[in-house]
Amino acid sequence: MTERQTVLIIDEERQFTEDLSHHLAEQSYDTVVAVDDEEARKLADVCDPDAVIVGTIRPRGAAFHLHRWFRGDPTFRDIPLIVVDVPPEKQLTRGWRRDEGMQMEAYEYFQKPVRIEAVADAVRRSLSVRRKRIRVLVADDHAMVREGIRALLSLHEDIVIVGEAVDGAEAVEKARDLSPDVVLMDIVMPHMNGLEATRQIRGRSATAQIVMLTQYDDDEYVAESTRAGARDFISKRDASSRLVETIRATE
Repeated sequence: MTERQTVLIIDEERQFTEDLSHHLAEQSYDTVVAVDDEEARKLADVCDPDAVIVGTIRPRGAAFHLHRWFRGDPTFRDIPLIVVDVPPEKQLTRGWRRDEGMQMEAYEYFQKPVRIEAVADAVRRSLSVRRKRIRVLVADDHAMVREGIRALLSLHEDIVIVGEAVDGAEAVEKARDLSPDVVLMDIVMPHMNGLEATRQIRGRSATAQIVMLTQYDDDEYVAESTRAGARDFISKRDASSRLVETIRATE
Protein backbone atom coordinates (compact mmCIF):
# COMPACT_ATOMS: atom_id res chain seq x y z
CA MET A 1 0.00 0.00 0.00
CA THR A 2 1.36 3.44 -0.99
CA GLU A 3 1.94 5.78 1.94
CA ARG A 4 -0.43 8.76 1.91
CA GLN A 5 1.25 12.12 1.39
CA THR A 6 0.51 15.22 3.43
CA VAL A 7 -0.24 18.68 2.03
CA LEU A 8 -0.04 21.74 4.29
CA ILE A 9 -2.53 24.42 3.21
CA ILE A 10 -1.95 27.94 4.55
CA ASP A 11 -4.82 30.31 3.87
CA GLU A 12 -7.17 32.46 5.94
CA GLU A 13 -10.22 31.89 3.70
CA ARG A 14 -12.19 29.06 5.23
CA GLN A 15 -14.22 28.17 2.14
CA PHE A 16 -11.06 27.87 0.04
CA THR A 17 -9.31 25.58 2.54
CA GLU A 18 -12.40 23.43 3.04
CA ASP A 19 -12.97 22.97 -0.69
CA LEU A 20 -9.32 22.27 -1.40
CA SER A 21 -8.97 19.87 1.55
CA HIS A 22 -12.05 17.95 0.40
CA HIS A 23 -10.78 17.70 -3.17
CA LEU A 24 -7.29 16.58 -2.09
CA ALA A 25 -8.80 13.99 0.26
CA GLU A 26 -10.66 12.53 -2.71
CA GLN A 27 -7.26 12.21 -4.40
CA SER A 28 -5.95 10.24 -1.37
CA TYR A 29 -3.89 13.08 0.20
CA ASP A 30 -3.93 14.01 3.87
CA THR A 31 -4.27 17.73 4.52
CA VAL A 32 -3.36 20.04 7.39
CA VAL A 33 -4.66 23.64 7.47
CA ALA A 34 -3.10 26.76 9.00
CA VAL A 35 -4.61 30.24 8.91
CA ASP A 36 -1.52 32.36 9.59
CA ASP A 37 2.28 32.42 9.56
CA GLU A 38 2.80 31.35 13.18
CA GLU A 39 0.42 28.40 13.01
CA ALA A 40 1.94 27.30 9.69
CA ARG A 41 5.45 27.08 11.12
CA LYS A 42 4.30 25.07 14.12
CA LEU A 43 2.25 22.64 12.03
CA ALA A 44 5.05 22.19 9.50
CA ASP A 45 7.37 20.96 12.25
CA VAL A 46 4.71 18.52 13.45
CA CYS A 47 3.24 17.14 10.20
CA ASP A 48 6.39 17.14 8.01
CA PRO A 49 4.46 17.99 4.82
CA ASP A 50 5.27 16.59 1.39
CA ALA A 51 3.97 19.76 -0.30
CA VAL A 52 2.96 23.24 0.88
CA ILE A 53 0.36 25.65 -0.48
CA VAL A 54 1.08 29.22 0.62
CA GLY A 55 -2.19 31.05 0.16
CA THR A 56 -3.53 34.41 1.26
CA ILE A 57 -2.70 35.45 4.82
CA ARG A 58 -2.38 38.77 6.62
CA PRO A 59 -0.60 41.16 6.83
CA ARG A 60 0.84 42.00 3.42
CA GLY A 61 4.28 40.41 3.13
CA ALA A 62 3.51 37.55 5.51
CA ALA A 63 3.12 35.03 2.69
CA PHE A 64 6.46 36.05 1.20
CA HIS A 65 8.29 35.76 4.52
CA LEU A 66 6.71 32.38 5.15
CA HIS A 67 7.77 31.27 1.67
CA ARG A 68 11.35 32.38 2.42
CA TRP A 69 11.28 30.49 5.74
CA PHE A 70 10.35 27.25 3.98
CA ARG A 71 13.03 27.81 1.36
CA GLY A 72 15.66 28.62 4.00
CA ASP A 73 14.98 25.68 6.31
CA PRO A 74 17.03 22.54 5.43
CA THR A 75 14.09 20.31 6.35
CA PHE A 76 11.65 21.96 3.95
CA ARG A 77 13.61 23.72 1.22
CA ASP A 78 13.32 20.84 -1.24
CA ILE A 79 9.57 20.27 -0.93
CA PRO A 80 7.19 21.53 -3.64
CA LEU A 81 5.72 24.92 -2.79
CA ILE A 82 2.68 26.33 -4.57
CA VAL A 83 1.70 30.00 -4.19
CA VAL A 84 -1.92 31.18 -4.34
CA ASP A 85 -2.01 34.98 -4.38
CA VAL A 86 -4.91 37.37 -3.67
CA PRO A 87 -7.12 38.73 -6.48
CA PRO A 88 -5.71 41.68 -8.44
CA GLU A 89 -7.99 44.20 -6.73
CA LYS A 90 -6.56 43.27 -3.31
CA GLN A 91 -2.86 43.22 -4.19
CA LEU A 92 -2.11 46.70 -2.93
CA THR A 93 -3.05 45.75 0.63
CA ARG A 94 -2.56 41.97 0.94
CA GLY A 95 -0.82 40.45 -2.05
CA TRP A 96 2.76 39.80 -3.04
CA ARG A 97 4.79 42.89 -3.90
CA ARG A 98 6.55 43.00 -7.24
CA ASP A 99 10.01 42.72 -5.67
CA GLU A 100 8.82 39.71 -3.65
CA GLY A 101 7.48 38.02 -6.75
CA MET A 102 10.88 38.34 -8.40
CA GLN A 103 12.35 36.28 -5.55
CA MET A 104 9.67 33.61 -5.64
CA GLU A 105 10.87 29.99 -5.67
CA ALA A 106 7.65 28.08 -6.23
CA TYR A 107 6.59 25.12 -8.31
CA GLU A 108 3.56 27.04 -9.54
CA TYR A 109 1.84 30.40 -9.00
CA PHE A 110 -1.92 31.03 -9.00
CA GLN A 111 -4.03 34.10 -8.38
CA LYS A 112 -7.54 33.99 -6.95
CA PRO A 113 -10.15 33.34 -8.10
CA VAL A 114 -8.66 29.97 -8.96
CA ARG A 115 -10.17 26.59 -9.73
CA ILE A 116 -9.65 24.15 -6.87
CA GLU A 117 -9.01 21.41 -9.44
CA ALA A 118 -6.11 23.41 -10.91
CA VAL A 119 -4.39 23.77 -7.53
CA ALA A 120 -4.91 20.10 -6.74
CA ASP A 121 -3.49 19.13 -10.13
CA ALA A 122 -0.39 21.24 -9.43
CA VAL A 123 0.04 19.38 -6.13
CA ARG A 124 -0.18 16.03 -7.92
CA ARG A 125 2.31 17.04 -10.60
CA SER A 126 4.77 18.56 -8.14
CA LEU A 127 4.78 15.47 -5.94
CA SER A 128 5.17 13.21 -8.95
CA VAL A 129 8.32 15.12 -9.93
CA ARG A 130 9.63 15.15 -6.39
CA ARG A 131 9.22 11.39 -5.93
CA LYS A 132 11.62 10.84 -8.79
CA ARG A 133 14.37 13.08 -7.37
CA ILE A 134 17.25 11.45 -5.52
CA ARG A 135 18.41 13.49 -2.52
CA VAL A 136 22.20 13.68 -2.24
CA LEU A 137 24.52 14.89 0.52
CA VAL A 138 28.10 15.69 -0.56
CA ALA A 139 30.85 15.27 2.06
CA ASP A 140 34.32 16.44 1.02
CA ASP A 141 36.73 18.86 2.62
CA HIS A 142 37.81 20.37 -0.70
CA ALA A 143 35.56 23.18 -1.97
CA MET A 144 36.65 22.63 -5.57
CA VAL A 145 35.54 18.99 -5.44
CA ARG A 146 32.15 19.92 -3.98
CA GLU A 147 31.67 22.62 -6.61
CA GLY A 148 32.55 20.17 -9.38
CA ILE A 149 30.08 17.59 -8.10
CA ARG A 150 27.37 20.23 -7.75
CA ALA A 151 27.96 21.43 -11.32
CA LEU A 152 27.78 17.86 -12.64
CA LEU A 153 24.65 16.83 -10.72
CA SER A 154 22.81 20.10 -11.45
CA LEU A 155 22.52 18.94 -15.06
CA HIS A 156 20.21 16.09 -14.02
CA GLU A 157 16.63 16.89 -12.93
CA ASP A 158 16.18 13.60 -11.09
CA ILE A 159 19.02 14.37 -8.65
CA VAL A 160 19.11 17.18 -6.08
CA ILE A 161 21.90 18.10 -3.65
CA VAL A 162 20.28 18.75 -0.28
CA GLY A 163 23.45 19.65 1.63
CA GLU A 164 27.23 19.68 1.87
CA ALA A 165 29.66 18.72 4.64
CA VAL A 166 33.34 19.59 5.03
CA ASP A 167 34.29 16.77 7.41
CA GLY A 168 33.07 13.43 8.70
CA ALA A 169 31.45 14.79 11.84
CA GLU A 170 29.39 17.30 9.84
CA ALA A 171 28.44 14.54 7.39
CA VAL A 172 26.99 12.46 10.23
CA GLU A 173 25.07 15.46 11.57
CA LYS A 174 23.66 16.49 8.19
CA ALA A 175 22.79 12.92 7.24
CA ARG A 176 20.63 12.85 10.38
CA ASP A 177 19.04 16.25 9.78
CA LEU A 178 18.53 16.15 6.00
CA SER A 179 17.67 12.46 5.45
CA PRO A 180 19.45 12.10 2.09
CA ASP A 181 18.99 9.05 -0.12
CA VAL A 182 22.69 9.01 -1.01
CA VAL A 183 25.81 10.35 0.72
CA LEU A 184 28.86 10.97 -1.47
CA MET A 185 31.63 10.47 1.08
CA ASP A 186 35.30 11.37 0.80
CA ILE A 187 37.48 8.97 2.77
CA VAL A 188 40.21 11.36 3.96
CA MET A 189 38.68 14.26 5.87
CA PRO A 190 39.55 16.16 9.07
CA HIS A 191 37.99 15.58 12.52
CA MET A 192 36.41 12.28 11.44
CA ASN A 193 37.34 10.32 8.35
CA GLY A 194 34.81 9.06 5.85
CA LEU A 195 35.04 5.44 6.98
CA GLU A 196 34.03 6.26 10.55
CA ALA A 197 31.35 8.66 9.33
CA THR A 198 29.98 5.89 7.12
CA ARG A 199 29.82 3.48 10.04
CA GLN A 200 27.91 6.00 12.13
CA ILE A 201 25.47 6.94 9.37
CA ARG A 202 24.75 3.34 8.47
CA GLY A 203 24.33 2.54 12.16
CA ARG A 204 21.63 5.19 12.48
CA SER A 205 19.92 4.89 9.09
CA ALA A 206 18.94 1.82 7.11
CA THR A 207 18.00 3.93 4.08
CA ALA A 208 20.90 6.31 3.37
CA GLN A 209 23.26 4.72 0.84
CA ILE A 210 26.94 5.67 0.99
CA VAL A 211 29.11 6.04 -2.10
CA MET A 212 32.79 6.49 -1.25
CA LEU A 213 34.86 8.99 -3.24
CA THR A 214 38.62 8.88 -3.00
CA GLN A 215 41.89 9.48 -4.77
CA TYR A 216 43.10 6.12 -3.48
CA ASP A 217 41.46 3.15 -5.17
CA ASP A 218 43.56 0.28 -3.85
CA ASP A 219 41.95 -2.96 -2.73
CA GLU A 220 42.38 -2.24 0.98
CA TYR A 221 40.36 0.97 0.79
CA VAL A 222 37.65 -0.83 -1.16
CA ALA A 223 37.51 -3.59 1.46
CA GLU A 224 37.42 -1.11 4.37
CA SER A 225 34.65 0.88 2.69
CA THR A 226 32.57 -2.25 2.23
CA ARG A 227 33.07 -3.27 5.86
CA ALA A 228 32.03 0.21 6.99
CA GLY A 229 28.74 -0.14 5.11
CA ALA A 230 29.38 1.70 1.83
CA ARG A 231 27.34 0.59 -1.15
CA ASP A 232 29.87 1.58 -3.81
CA PHE A 233 33.35 3.00 -4.28
CA ILE A 234 34.41 5.52 -6.95
CA SER A 235 37.84 6.89 -7.70
CA LYS A 236 37.65 10.68 -8.08
CA ARG A 237 39.33 10.44 -11.47
CA ASP A 238 36.37 8.35 -12.67
CA ALA A 239 33.67 10.44 -10.97
CA SER A 240 32.61 12.42 -14.04
CA SER A 241 31.80 9.26 -15.97
CA ARG A 242 30.46 7.03 -13.18
CA LEU A 243 28.89 9.27 -10.57
CA VAL A 244 25.40 9.83 -12.00
CA GLU A 245 25.01 6.18 -13.00
CA THR A 246 26.08 5.04 -9.53
CA ILE A 247 23.68 7.43 -7.75
CA ARG A 248 20.76 6.25 -9.86
CA ALA A 249 21.68 2.63 -9.18
CA THR A 250 21.04 3.15 -5.43
CA GLU A 251 17.29 3.53 -6.03
